[in-house]
Amino acid sequence: NYTDKYTVPVLWDKKLKTIVNNESSEILRMFNTEFNHVAENPSFDLYPLNLRTIIDETNEWIHDGINNGVYECGVATKQAAYDVAVKQLFDALDKCEEILGRQRFLCGNTLTESDIRLFVTLIRFDEVYFSSNNRYVLVYYPTGLFSLPYCFFWRICCVAGLRGDIQMR
Repeated sequence: NYTDKYTVPVLWDKKLKTIVNNESSEILRMFNTEFNHVAENPSFDLYPLNLRTIIDETNEWIHDGINNGVYECGVATKQAAYDVAVKQLFDALDKCEEILGRQRFLCGNTLTESDIRLFVTLIRFDEVYFSSNNRYVLVYYPTGLFSLPYCFFWRICCVAGLRGDIQMR
């Protein structure tokens, strides 16, 4: 019956009425393989064997610079710590901008879990993390309406099976 904003990933067991897991990277891996027996498209693989090395490398800097970076900005209690965290965050976003300027997704032209990891932070970026910072990353980063993160965001939204699960108000 919860009606407020959701910002934390949780895998919930409805039968046992308990949290199974709340670590987003583990939930993502579980959804990639553990539910294939009920999946509409069980061959869809966000962690293909031939891309695992680059996915793991990308996941590391996405997590450190962006997924965790937004939290580091939010929990900074000193201006110097905040400045360091914001620089690290926007350096990682700049790296995304550069990569997405050359290819459709972070690890090539195939949607992978690295893209999902970036997406789940981008979709919450303005609303949850930086709504009072006057820097709206989805639309205006770095220069205009059709910035690469904005285009990337809509590429993900257009993936069959995802669009219906994204609710933004």
